Amino acid sequence: MFATQVHDYLRTFFRETKCEIESDEGHIMTVQLTIDIDKKIMNRPFYWQYVETTGMPSNPARLTLITDRSKIENQFMGEMIHFGSRRLNQIFKATKELGAFVKMYQSVPIVENGNRPTLMPYFCVNYKISYYCDQTKEKLYSLGINLVNGNIQDHFHESIFELELQNEQPENIFCLPYIIKPHRGLERLDEMIQSIVQNDDHTWAHEANMRWEKEQEVLDYFYEGVEEKPECYEIEKKALKERFNPRIKVEIINGGLFYLL
Repeated sequence: MFATQVHDYLRTFFRETKCEIESDEGHIMTVQLTIDIDKKIMNRPFYWQYVETTGMPSNPARLTLITDRSKIENQFMGEMIHFGSRRLNQIFKATKELGAFVKMYQSVPIVENGNRPTLMPYFCVNYKISYYCDQTKEKLYSLGINLVNGNIQDHFHESIFELELQNEQPENIFCLPYIIKPHRGLERLDEMIQSIVQNDDHTWAHEANMRWEKEQEVLDYFYEGVEEKPECYEIEKKALKERFNPRIKVEIINGGLFYLL
């Protein structure tokens, strides 16, 4: 499921940023980056500085990205990308820089009988939840709220992925005005994501604390009988806390207002 989410996200990102997707098999894709996206996600500022200084022809990178290792025989065909990987975090960062909020309308065919199709307003937020201790786990959630009736939908991004969307309101279309204001919709979605975090399985945190206690016991053993602990003891003790202390971080990747049938 997570591999599919990552792949769908990459496909949307590259399409929206005008990068040419040369091949896409659902678990591996090859894409030719534009100059702008190369600068944002490839981390080679000295190359671009040299190109711009000398005026030599540019050569944006061509990437082959693997989102599901289990379906690949040759693991060296491309770069593995997953939640927590450096490359995906660079793409998340680029998404924020390019615009964290969008306003899109579903494209609908012209109705011959003169009736105007009606589009319903939805507010969507894509969240990333990171679980930190001596190990790291990340999850992606896409939540959408109907701004007329207040219904909240999970996997919102997946539900609209196949729809044809445009950034200008189509002609002869009626967009229902929202009853729930977007800022209130964001509050409702934040409450939902906090509920998801609270109801999640937190066994990992308990296990991290147990490992922390074990490591602390080992550290204390080496300084047993020492009345005045040296500075190195406090440094190691602090390092154990930074390493094992369980913590959760919730981030908004991006969001948008969508008018859909």
